[in-house]
Amino acid sequence: MELISNPTSDEIKKAAKALKDGHLVAFPTETVYGLGADATNEKAVSRIYSVKGRPTDHPLIVHISSINQLEKWAIEIPEYAIKLAQEFWPGPMTLILKRSELAKDFITGNQVNVGVRVPVHPVALELLSEFKKLGGLGIAAPSANRFGAVSPTSGFDVQEEIGNYLDNTDQILDGGKSLVGIESTIINCLSDTPVVLRPGFVTLEDIASIAGFDVKMVGSTNAIKAPGMLPAHYSPRAKVVTQGLAIQGEGFLALASIKTPEGAIRLASPLTVDQFAKQLYESLRSADHIGLTKVVVVPPDGNGLAMAIRERLNKAAKS
Repeated sequence: MELISNPTSDEIKKAAKALKDGHLVAFPTETVYGLGADATNEKAVSRIYSVKGRPTDHPLIVHISSINQLEKWAIEIPEYAIKLAQEFWPGPMTLILKRSELAKDFITGNQVNVGVRVPVHPVALELLSEFKKLGGLGIAAPSANRFGAVSPTSGFDVQEEIGNYLDNTDQILDGGKSLVGIESTIINCLSDTPVVLRPGFVTLEDIASIAGFDVKMVGSTNAIKAPGMLPAHYSPRAKVVTQGLAIQGEGFLALASIKTPEGAIRLASPLTVDQFAKQLYESLRSADHIGLTKVVVVPPDGNGLAMAIRERLNKAAKS
């Protein structure tokens, strides 16, 4: 396994060739780091499941280089989904659509729908572009961590988390810290109006303003399987608690305006909700590095990204 920091164009071309040859490449996106494979190569995709320890009926998101590739993977696309893609791609939004013949069961978790997105990170976009030049149609890429664990937001996180599970022909492209820090918004576009399955940086209000519909959100009881939909997820080894006060020797994460309890170990002091999202997973990983057994988090109030942060924390606290 090779870790490549600040990859050059030539190194990204080599990574695209590695993907086409059936190897795995972890790469940065604006949300978290993904573990990529050729989305049409069943053997390569099966290695993603093996490396992550992920259930094989849990679907993957297909990353494409532009909206122009969407119709290769999806059919009967609603007009509002096209509007959303035009507005928020490239960006941290995944659309769940009726799958085309190209999207096989090993990508969709045996469902009739498929998740697709266009990331905005420059390394991811260049990798997808070079992969397309080689005849690649899309890169399947869940988060580059063991299943259910904290998603990685740096190349070092990926190496630490799954480096021992990768082969010497696989690669990690290190493009710096993820700018958003939590996973993409997932929108079910299979009905007449959009439904948010997983909140993220693209908010319910953002979606409603473009789609022209009121937008609902459903929880883990939703019939559609999608990434991050299990009741417990995003979990460090330390126990995460979102109520009560941190005591001596416990980890603590809150906005900078909230004072650190006496004796607690401050993991981060984000000034804004955006910073909170960016520092969330890094802070949970830090708790494990320190060897903490408990982390008390004061989630930010409000809608939008704050709601997405609370959703991640609620699931981390259930593990």
